[in-house]
Amino acid sequence: MAIERFEVGPRMSKVVVHNDTVYLAGLVAEKARGASVAEQTKEILAAIDALLAKAGTDKSKLLQATIWLQDIRTVDEMNAVWDAWVAPGAPPVRACIEARLQSPQLMVEIRVIAAK
Repeated sequence: MAIERFEVGPRMSKVVVHNDTVYLAGLVAEKARGASVAEQTKEILAAIDALLAKAGTDKSKLLQATIWLQDIRTVDEMNAVWDAWVAPGAPPVRACIEARLQSPQLMVEIRVIAAK
């Protein structure tokens, strides 16, 4: 049972692969920090695509997603971007929760788990 880790830092790894399951850390927008929920969501989903590819999988194999919003009233704005991005016919199970994030400039955080 080998464990692979990608983008390892002192506190956490951004990706951990165990058997045929890929776990991504919660991701926030770095470049779009302070921008709209839609812009932050686009940046995060692009990062998810890149990290899943690095781990040998893609969004069509998503199993679960957890989304935290600074303000749950922005869910429709986030969903518009999410719905355009998610693989048709292959949406994961998902939870969307309102939570205070690390900074008031961060409006969205997304964590996913995927099959390989």
